[in-house]
Parts: sequence; structure tokens; C-alpha cells
Amino acid sequence: MNENFQNDSADALGEATFKTRRTRWQRLRIELKKAPPTAIFGMLVIITYIFVAIFAPLLAPYGEADNSFAALLPWGDGHLFGTDQIGRDIFSRLIYGTRNTMGIAFVTTLLAFVIGCGLGLISAINQSWLDQLISRAVDVLMAIPALIFALMMLSIFGSSVTSLIIIIAVLDSTRVFRLTRAVAVGVVVMDYVEAARLRGEGLGWVMRQEVLPNIMPPLVAEFALRFCFVFLTIAALSFLGLGIQPPAADWGSMVRETANMIQFANFDFKASLTPLLPAAAIALITVSVNFVADWLLQISSGLRDEH
Repeated sequence: MNENFQNDSADALGEATFKTRRTRWQRLRIELKKAPPTAIFGMLVIITYIFVAIFAPLLAPYGEADNSFAALLPWGDGHLFGTDQIGRDIFSRLIYGTRNTMGIAFVTTLLAFVIGCGLGLISAINQSWLDQLISRAVDVLMAIPALIFALMMLSIFGSSVTSLIIIIAVLDSTRVFRLTRAVAVGVVVMDYVEAARLRGEGLGWVMRQEVLPNIMPPLVAEFALRFCFVFLTIAALSFLGLGIQPPAADWGSMVRETANMIQFANFDFKASLTPLLPAAAIALITVSVNFVADWLLQISSGLRDEH
């Protein structure tokens, strides 16, 4: 009897399954396997752009501002996409433009999130006169068209890279503030946040340890979307002549500089396509980031498409 009981117990233990907590890398691999084709395409494009931005000096055949060549050379003959009106290699400037445009857009978006998330968390936790003061200031900034305000500020403070980053980051942080405050208000009333405050934890500790981890998914998705808007804003300002200044390569300014080549369509069709190259680079990264952002929103919301 005892032997049978021991055998049954051993079989039950052998058949029992013990669930172990998946690591973050394992959860990421599972989500990547379930990712839609659009998200995979977007991630491949983003990885390619990052690779080109990091190794731009090694990938570009010529220097960023090297104008030692003849102006308006056709495609080929040592210049894949020809040269511009002052003799700079278009292909090399496209590669360097990846580093300049994406790098500045990333730093600007990161600064906008530091400002917006910080103020949004403070307003959500301290819903007093400080919340009203910050919210009304944000409302005033959001009431002004962002592009017009940026043009005015850059005209006053100059079109340096530092001014460009700070001005766009402050303007874009208003959108981040609204989202952060909206999602954080529902978290700060939770019991565990109240318990932390009653224990005497400081504002910074509550923000970092209790509130921020619980609102991170929508913020991650918003970061991707904000990056697109910042990226397009920088390109628009550069096209208008107040963004990234020459001789630095930038896709927005490259569209402006090569726009007159469209009139060569009757004589050299390839040359007329030159302005479309930086425009296509802008469109491709924007669409790719949006694909990834949509996927992140699906993951954070728990929604799945049923087919």
C-alpha cells in the first residue's frame, strides 16, 4: 500500500510542471515573433538608418562638405547620385544627413520627454496651485502654432543646433506633459502610491518607483510618435532655412538646395529625381517609425488583431 502511494506520488511529481518567470529577453523574443510584418519592416529600416548614422564616415565615399568636384554632375561616373549646385556629392550628403537629422531629432525628443514627463508627474502628484500654474502655461504654448513659434524663436536666438534642440524640445514637451499627466492621474490615487507617501517617501522616489513604471508603455509608444513629429519639424525648418545650417548635411535643406534640378526633367530624367532622394529618406523613416509605434500601442493596450 505504501509502495503504491509512493509510486503514485512520484508519478504526480514527475508530471507536475513548474512555471518559471520569463526573463525580459524571453518576453521580448515572444513579442517579436508575434510582431506584424509592418512592424518588422519598420524595425529593419530603423536599424539600417541607425547603422548608417553611426558609421557615416566609413560608408560615405566623400566628405560631408567636400565641394571639390564639378557642379551638377550626372548620376554615375564616380558619383552615384551626381553632385549638387556647388559640387558636393549627393550620396555622401545623404549618408551624413542620416546622422545629423536623426541624431538631433533623437536628442530633441529625449529632452522633450525629460521636461514633459517630469512636469507631468509633478502636476499629477501635487494637484494644487502648482498643477494649475503648469497646466495653464502649457495651454498658452499649445495655443500658438508650433512651427510659427519655432520660426520666431529661431529668428531671435539664432539657428544654432543648441537653439534648435531647446526650442523644439520645449514646444514638443507640452504634448508629452498632457499625456503624462493624463495617465499619471489615474495611478497616483492607487493604494500603493498613497502608502508610499504615508511612509514619508519623497516626491522623486514616488515618481521613479511607483508612478513612472506603471505608465511606461504608453510613454514608449508616444516617444516613437513624438520622434516622427520632431523629425518632420526639423526637416521643415531646414527646408525654410532656419534648421540645421550648412555645411552640415540635412535632408530638409537638401530638398531645398536641389529643388531647381526638377526643371532638368526634359534633358536628364535621373537628375530631376535628385530632390526626391532626401524626401524619400524622410518619408521612409517616418512611415517605419509609425509602423513600430502602432505595434507598441497594440502591445501596451493589450489589443490584438483577430484574423
